Amino acid sequence: MCKSNEILAGLPEGASQDEIRAAFFEALRSLNVNDKCEKRDNLTYLSWANAWGEFKKVYPSATYRIINNPTTNLPYFIDPAIGVMVFTEVTANEQTHQMWLPVLNGAQKPMKLEPYEYQVWDRNNRQYVNKTVEAVSMFDINKTLMRCLVKNLAMFGLGLYIYAGEDLPENATGTDDSTAASTATVPAPTTAEVKPKKAMTTRKGRTVQQPTQPANDRYAGIKAAIAAMQDTNSLLALYNQHKNEVEGNEAIKALFTLRKYELQQAA
Repeated sequence: MCKSNEILAGLPEGASQDEIRAAFFEALRSLNVNDKCEKRDNLTYLSWANAWGEFKKVYPSATYRIINNPTTNLPYFIDPAIGVMVFTEVTANEQTHQMWLPVLNGAQKPMKLEPYEYQVWDRNNRQYVNKTVEAVSMFDINKTLMRCLVKNLAMFGLGLYIYAGEDLPENATGTDDSTAASTATVPAPTTAEVKPKKAMTTRKGRTVQQPTQPANDRYAGIKAAIAAMQDTNSLLALYNQHKNEVEGNEAIKALFTLRKYELQQAA
């Protein structure tokens, strides 16, 4: 019996569409894929090949789509000021989720059409030094597209615990033959990148968890303003107005790019 049939067999007769989707989400969310991950530079990676193989076991008819820029028909969106963004879309069980991801270099800096420099503090020499971000290439875009696909699959539950910074999923299942990776020949895997949880620190004998984000979102106002923009000219004016404030905040920059894409699609 295939994985999807096993899930359906465990549901009561006459289960609603929401109940079916919840059961499939839980099956993917509780799947332990640690044996298919690797760690580099304190980050956890799940290859797109393994992720897609596991996903198709649960959703055999699932499809994915790379979203092309409607203006250029290329699989990426470029804003010379803030970088490059890619988008994917996955459809399974008549449900579609989209995901987006900026193209970043190994230091998690946004890549642009031209190389640029930024400064970091050199603790050994106690001075700022220049670092260079190389110009984006098609190889960088290809890697990011496949990382974006893996992140997209997490919206359906697969590997979601990794993105949440957890070591194991809740109600983790084993990794027997039914959950082993596909042995089909595939291209060398491109990896999805996930930031780890912040480390524990000790203060005066007390162990405390470092906060992952501030209690108050100082960018709540600008987030609301971005969502309220109704045309690209207004959006650009908003960006220029707050350029200094959001410089270095990749999450806010990504929201600008996403809103620009939404407005272009609606035009």
